[in-house]
Amino acid sequence: MQDSYVERIRAHAMRGTSIHEVEADLTIFEDGSLRAEYAPFDHVEQNAQIVLVGLTPGRQQARNALSAFIEQLRAGVSVPVALAVAKKTGSFSGPLRKNLTAMLDHIGVNSRLGVPTSDCLFDGKEQRAHFTSALRYPVFRNGQNYSGSPSPLKVSPLVSMIDTYLAQEASTLSSAIWIPLGSHAAAALLRLVDHGRLDRDQVLAGLPHPSGANAERVAYFLGRKSRDQLSAKTRPEPIDEGRSRLIRQVAALS
Repeated sequence: MQDSYVERIRAHAMRGTSIHEVEADLTIFEDGSLRAEYAPFDHVEQNAQIVLVGLTPGRQQARNALSAFIEQLRAGVSVPVALAVAKKTGSFSGPLRKNLTAMLDHIGVNSRLGVPTSDCLFDGKEQRAHFTSALRYPVFRNGQNYSGSPSPLKVSPLVSMIDTYLAQEASTLSSAIWIPLGSHAAAALLRLVDHGRLDRDQVLAGLPHPSGANAERVAYFLGRKSRDQLSAKTRPEPIDEGRSRLIRQVAALS
């Protein structure tokens, strides 16, 4: 599938088509209110020791990756190199990257990898981290970023994306540690565990999703907000449990 979409993007890039028109030509499937769209997130960091798994790229992340990919193609860069640049540029880009790196540092990932901060994993020089999503390509519901409703495990085309693309990455990175961001990403990884694609002890679950919409849970996870300041919608116990478990698990990594 990648090759056909790459050729479409290349043709648009040479014509100078606007990014919005390019996106309109990249539909993978439509299923009721759901629409999946190709974006250049195919690169796999072959030597990664840690894999960060979101639910699906959002519009901003997809557009950042697509813009970087088009820029690389116009510069005459090879497709594999362009895909690698696009993946680094788009993965967890925007405001959520700041939350993500803060949480990774908080549980000690930067120390275990020997880098000053987990933000170094995104600088294009490090090859020890792989960034992906349970749903590799961006999914939208009624034109908005898909947030997991309906459950991805209850929608056939979305299950197929997990069983195809995420499973392929699990086979390639079979010895890496996998950290899901949020409950839907965790559920997708546990599906792979159930199917024998990953070992349960490879999956370090409990990190809140770093999106701005999840700001209160992230702030509590990082100790920036006290328990008595939490709103009624945020339960502290699961966050406390997840944080403690993750700190222990990361400390135990070789």
